Amino acid sequence: MIISITGTPGTGKTSISKLLKERGFEVINFNKVAIENNFLIGKDKKRDTFIVDIKKFNKYIKENYSQKKIIFIEGHLSHLLKSVDKVIVLRCHPDELKKNLSNRGWNKNKIKENLEAEILDVILCEALDLHTPRNIFEIDATGKSIKDVFTSIIEIIENKFRVIKKYNIGKIDWSEEILKDF
Repeated sequence: MIISITGTPGTGKTSISKLLKERGFEVINFNKVAIENNFLIGKDKKRDTFIVDIKKFNKYIKENYSQKKIIFIEGHLSHLLKSVDKVIVLRCHPDELKKNLSNRGWNKNKIKENLEAEILDVILCEALDLHTPRNIFEIDATGKSIKDVFTSIIEIIENKFRVIKKYNIGKIDWSEEILKDF
């Protein structure tokens, strides 16, 4: 089973991945694999990011990891892979997310773009374009420790990915935050 750990940058994906590895799970870093395998088709100079060939990446995952019991793919684009069986979207209130991204030294425009993406549910909407709602889980990481978020993921796994009401999609709504001046 291939599980995407996705979310806007700054929601805790990398920190969660470290705990998953410590617990013995195999975790693939989306960006690292994309670069190492040259799944890049260009560079977005405005955003200073690479453009990933999702079709090539998807084929690679399907060919190399589809037989694994559980494998996680961590990255804010991992939900775009059709080979993913389950998607866990980490969410974070824009005020806390702004602090997280500011602490990384990101410029104002990049922070604003990511805050807007979080407010508008961009990653959740993209995930819904490719995956059925019953295969998508949403975790609000706001004010929670990485250990608490990790515990939520373990709860989802131990429940065999059955519906758990508190992780149903659509419960998190930051839409009123769009009116704020970032």
